[in-house]
Amino acid sequence: MLVNTPDACQISARPTETARVAILMCTKNGAKFLNGQLKSIASQTHPDWTLFVSDDGSTDRTRDILEQFSDHCSQRVFVRDGPEKGVCVNFLSLAIDKAIDADYYAFSDQDDIWHPDKLCRALKWLTSVPANIPALYCGRTELISADGQAGGFSPLFVRQPAFENALVQNLAGGNTMVFNHATKALLERAGKVDVVLHDWWLYQLVAAAGGMVHYDPQPTVKYRQHWHNVIGSNDGWRARLTRIRTMLDGRVHGGNAKNIAALNSLPSQLITPRNRKVLMLFARATTASLATSLIYLKRSGVYRQTFLGNCGLLAAALIKRI
Repeated sequence: MLVNTPDACQISARPTETARVAILMCTKNGAKFLNGQLKSIASQTHPDWTLFVSDDGSTDRTRDILEQFSDHCSQRVFVRDGPEKGVCVNFLSLAIDKAIDADYYAFSDQDDIWHPDKLCRALKWLTSVPANIPALYCGRTELISADGQAGGFSPLFVRQPAFENALVQNLAGGNTMVFNHATKALLERAGKVDVVLHDWWLYQLVAAAGGMVHYDPQPTVKYRQHWHNVIGSNDGWRARLTRIRTMLDGRVHGGNAKNIAALNSLPSQLITPRNRKVLMLFARATTASLATSLIYLKRSGVYRQTFLGNCGLLAAALIKRI
């Protein structure tokens, strides 16, 4: 069962105040904004956290800043060399590392600013979920410019999180994601996979397994927008035009193929029978002739969060780009 309401489960997994959190941060030449993010982590109202940083070959002062932060921080900080194969592989290298052990895990970018209650708010929901059920917290973001000026908010999604949505849309950015140990166990069992985005994969994996997903409409992250963003905001006309261009040039089709292959490679027990059928129908929709593709697409039940998004999905099917 997947939910997006904070009171859907009242069974406590672990008291919030005693929950151990592993913050998984990836860095690469992030010196310009890194201090702001580290300061916001140090200011969290939930104090029991450990920071694990995987640095993907920085040539600026990133490692020095991390070392200085570690020297003056009361919490533990571990910094290691990343695989240097891109942001997705770097984040997953942390997420599937069995040596990193905690009750809950939070992805962190290097250039955002967390609200002081980010971890506390996420844990309030996560600790209500039974510990053996994979659970993923994610949400909306507050957008800021490179110099920290307010820039609005990311889109507010209201439709139910579900595997049918996860197949065709990443619900929220990885910089908002916090998840429990049962979810990390899923990631470890899935192992190294060739997927488009680490956060999209996490949404797909938890949804496929029938876990619980909560999308928080209240932002807890100031998401910095600048030209060096690997992945930018999902809002604004520039973002919409980028998505249209991506669809037309075939990158969406290629990304779907990667994700489908990764999901099909999972052990059968990691995907519910119902979601296995949804995946089969969607996979057929991506390779069938036009008329048959539309039939498979409808039968799969996949959907995006907005009307325009669903129009784009249909358009992609019509030009064989899903």
